[in-house]
Amino acid sequence: MKIIDLTQTISEKMPVYPGTEQPIFSPSSTFAKDGFLETFLQMVSHTGTHLDAPGHMFEQGATLDQLSIEQFCGMGVIIDATSCHGGEIPLSVIEPYGGKMRLCQFVLLKTGYDRYWGKEQYFDGYPLLTAEAAEYLAGQEQLTGVGIDAISFDKIDSNDFPIHKTLLSTGKILIENLTNLDGIWGNMAMISVLPLKYSHADGSPVRAVAFQPPPGIFCPC
Repeated sequence: MKIIDLTQTISEKMPVYPGTEQPIFSPSSTFAKDGFLETFLQMVSHTGTHLDAPGHMFEQGATLDQLSIEQFCGMGVIIDATSCHGGEIPLSVIEPYGGKMRLCQFVLLKTGYDRYWGKEQYFDGYPLLTAEAAEYLAGQEQLTGVGIDAISFDKIDSNDFPIHKTLLSTGKILIENLTNLDGIWGNMAMISVLPLKYSHADGSPVRAVAFQPPPGIFCPC
């Protein structure tokens, strides 16, 4: 079994959404004082590779702790949107994957923007789903989540977050700040994005991973 890590590392100087507090790490217990090591972590719920719950954008929307565990694992199709840099991800890029999408619970948009992680360019010019493409994905009832290897599904200066709302309004979860999607051979894999289980969870950092069987073992990949 090949396991591909799709998760950005959390650190105190990592990129965060503008206006978001940086993570803070401080020692809680030390070897010198206590004989063991523990770290006090302080971070916003939408730090690093993370999930957005419907409750992130809608007051009456479900939070992550209210969703079934099955919503965080399943087959995923990786849509190649690397040709869309600086522009939009139109429906014409999404539709050719429709057949495989019907077998899946997740769509992961590979823009290649994770290459700019830690650089100013990460916050500018990443491709966005068109309204038509977002509506198409929102209408795929078998999908439980949509992910992207960029900072957001909407423009960095958005005030109304139209793409977030289109997708989250149908009960889907969103995964942002994915990485290493090009480490998946083919364009299908088993996906796991298990969040922390805390009360009223509007979002959560996750350890996102993809699983692929060895060559010769059946998989709809």
